[in-house]
Amino acid sequence: MKKYLLFAFTLLSTLIFAQDLTVERIWKNYEFSPKRISGFKSMNDGEHYTSVKDGNSIYKYSLNDVNDKGTVVLDGSKLLVDGKKLEFDDYEFNSDETKILLLTNVESIYRRSFQAIYYLYDLISQKLSPLDPGHSPQTLAEYSPDGSKVSFIHGNDLFVKTISSGKVEKLTSDGKRNKIINGTTDWVYEEEFSITKAYGWSPDSKYIAYLRFDEKEVPEFSMDMFEGLYPEQYTFKYPKAGEVNSIITAHCISLESKKVQQINLGNYEYIPRLNWSSKSNQLIVQTMNRHQSELNYWLVDVVKGKVSSKNFFTEKSQTYVDIDDNLLILKDGQSILRTSEENGYRHIFQLKFDGSVKQITSGSWDVIDFLGFDESTQQIFYSSAEKGAIQKSIYSIQLDGNNKRDLTATLGSNEAEFLNGMKYFVHTYSNANQAPAYSLCKSDGSVVRVLESNQAFMDKLKKERLSPKQFIEISANGVKLNASVILPVGFDPTKKYPMYVNVYGGPGHNEVLNAWDGNDYFFHQLLAQKGYIVFQVDPRGTMYQGAAFKKSTYLQLGKLEIEDVLNAVKEYSKNSFVDASRVGIMGWSYGGFMASLGITKGADVFKMAIAVAPVTNWRYYDNIYTERFMRTPKENADGYDRNSPINYVDNIKGKYLLIHGSADDNVHYQNSMEMITALVKANKQFDLFVYPNKNHGIYGGNTRNHLFQLMLNFIVENL
Repeated sequence: MKKYLLFAFTLLSTLIFAQDLTVERIWKNYEFSPKRISGFKSMNDGEHYTSVKDGNSIYKYSLNDVNDKGTVVLDGSKLLVDGKKLEFDDYEFNSDETKILLLTNVESIYRRSFQAIYYLYDLISQKLSPLDPGHSPQTLAEYSPDGSKVSFIHGNDLFVKTISSGKVEKLTSDGKRNKIINGTTDWVYEEEFSITKAYGWSPDSKYIAYLRFDEKEVPEFSMDMFEGLYPEQYTFKYPKAGEVNSIITAHCISLESKKVQQINLGNYEYIPRLNWSSKSNQLIVQTMNRHQSELNYWLVDVVKGKVSSKNFFTEKSQTYVDIDDNLLILKDGQSILRTSEENGYRHIFQLKFDGSVKQITSGSWDVIDFLGFDESTQQIFYSSAEKGAIQKSIYSIQLDGNNKRDLTATLGSNEAEFLNGMKYFVHTYSNANQAPAYSLCKSDGSVVRVLESNQAFMDKLKKERLSPKQFIEISANGVKLNASVILPVGFDPTKKYPMYVNVYGGPGHNEVLNAWDGNDYFFHQLLAQKGYIVFQVDPRGTMYQGAAFKKSTYLQLGKLEIEDVLNAVKEYSKNSFVDASRVGIMGWSYGGFMASLGITKGADVFKMAIAVAPVTNWRYYDNIYTERFMRTPKENADGYDRNSPINYVDNIKGKYLLIHGSADDNVHYQNSMEMITALVKANKQFDLFVYPNKNHGIYGGNTRNHLFQLMLNFIVENL
């Protein structure tokens, strides 16, 4: 009897304390933000790290001593500018850890680019000084390897400051907005090649190699900014599919003579990467053709002021070659480590400068990230999807391909950030229903100590009415796809429920992952509390199932993806508890493109669609991304037109909501405007919401709270 009373009391307590989720709790109060490990920087000795404490003081801690309370490296109370305490956003040491570069007043420009005001702090003299008040703000500042100088970009030109004398020298002089860029990148390189830093110091601190962008002939795109009495236009260079690119050249400048030499790299369209060796004055430069189907590796030697280059390897593809940061120049001065999927799956290869190649990892699975190489033990560390496309695990393997070890046995998302010396790494683990936990591990995977378990956060979630995310494999017209499902809270298999489909589906991007999904997870839980099934599926074109699966969408973006989504939804809707007459779809960016195809091509399947910042015709998107998968509109007009939702608006039967930021520099508001034109012409009613001056992320202030409440209202009213 006591047992039943205890059960009843426990159930009653749960009901009393359980709260319903709201958009405001998720996106305004931010109640569901687990703790993170931030400001964790490894010291040179590989045995200590630094972290920010008390707002703006930097402390040094031992990696081995759990009880180490830390010693002060930088006392924040001494950081005074005009009598006021200086607050910094980030910091970097120089090579011998006697000086610190402080980033303050950081302002974002686009997705990765920013500008800031930098300060130098000398730990020996305890002197604080601005980097260069005469050329402020700056970006991409860094110490030279010998710590004697600091380089930075201002006004599209490259500068160097000699610390001992305070002298600032301008190394390039032709930089001009929307004309010439030195040392950093144009918009499309930043977005699609994921780089903003386009310069680097030679190991001996005598040379700087950099890229120069001549974007004068690139077409301009303008956006109205609605802030004053009269809107102001923001204009920037944006090459759409088929349009002219910046002319990119690589250069090397001597810090002694100031002589600039252009590096000969043959014929190419793009220079996506430029990497110095850590040991010798050797530079690896990668070039690509416009179709991105040919990747060339160039070895550039800088010896006594002379720059020579040779092409030592070429990779070709019938479709495209992906660019990533999986590259390391070995200290033997004879080879590099890189990843490639030319054999069907992405694996690690050793590539020698004589052109010979040795494959190190192998199997019917993809390497994800190259995490580092320990020269002393000849061990390579990497992450892979060997345990399935929804999982991410950490491994080590010898350079000769032997002794592969699984360092993270628990299924889920395993991330590793190795510290200097490769003796330790910070392990971040999460799964679909478990918030990230952080541990300090030795290189063999053994745990030294837990840095943050987030157990208090997980205990807090026990008071919420949550439904666990589950993973399934679904056969969509014969194609096996990974999917996830969140069933309604209080699920009753004898009842029928509406289904909300969340999709992205773009090439090389997975949504169905056994990893923590932050606030999106809680929005989906909110829908589950309101009685919706939440369904996600990764169609063909997504990652970690080999090159053939990923590249099957080549030249026809949207065709196979929407077929897979429709077939997967139809298959899952065969379950007796799914109300197939009440199925909706939502997506953002590429997902907005998919949601728009869903309500048009899939008009008989979807009752409702929400498209946030959608591409509606690939002719309107940038050329590096679009042409990688589609080639140019002139070469592949049918591929561009056959899968554009604009051309299928006549099919629409259900409710359609378009949402866009008017200042979206990425997927331009033009996409939605063209979709609106087609909808009006076809006499189709729809809903539209525009967020003034908001970019592709649509955030800031109360924006996300408003956006998700808008979407929730639309779902409840129409599904």
